[in-house]
Amino acid sequence: MIFIKIGVKEMLYGALLTSLALLIPLVFRGWLQIYVPPFSATVGSHVPTMLAMFISPWVAVFVGLGSTLGFLLTLGPVIAARASIHIGLGLIGALLFRRGFKPWQVLLLTAPIHAAGESLVVMPFGFALYQALVVVGIGTLLHHALDSGVSLVLYAALDKAGMPLGNLIQKGPSQPLPLQTGRSKI
Repeated sequence: MIFIKIGVKEMLYGALLTSLALLIPLVFRGWLQIYVPPFSATVGSHVPTMLAMFISPWVAVFVGLGSTLGFLLTLGPVIAARASIHIGLGLIGALLFRRGFKPWQVLLLTAPIHAAGESLVVMPFGFALYQALVVVGIGTLLHHALDSGVSLVLYAALDKAGMPLGNLIQKGPSQPLPLQTGRSKI
């Protein structure tokens, strides 16, 4: 059994980012969306997951689950399968950030993982290699780059406003701890 310690701020930010991950596909469906089957891009849909990477691995995974559910409800199983890549992507990004990588480095290193994951996950749904690797892969790289830019601007703005995401929890190797909410001076 794995036990984790979750602080109040970490939980609050995680809940807010998860709600955004759910709302983006529900609210922006159609007007902030590019759809070239099997590729679709909803502008800003990666931002909650990307910001969650800078909070903690558990928040990133939870936000990825929220994103997957939002896309399952709006665009069906193929797009939801692609969104499910955000779960692992968020986890990898959060672990890189905890190891001391800068936010821009984390987003740059996760881009090829993101594109490869989304490319491979559509293949069992009957899409040809060209559609999967070229249309989805390159499309995902471009979408990742756009949302990375937005995420870095928001990360810097939150830091400047006194709400630094990267300082909510201590960096370093994760250790199993009893599940409890920490007291926070808000």
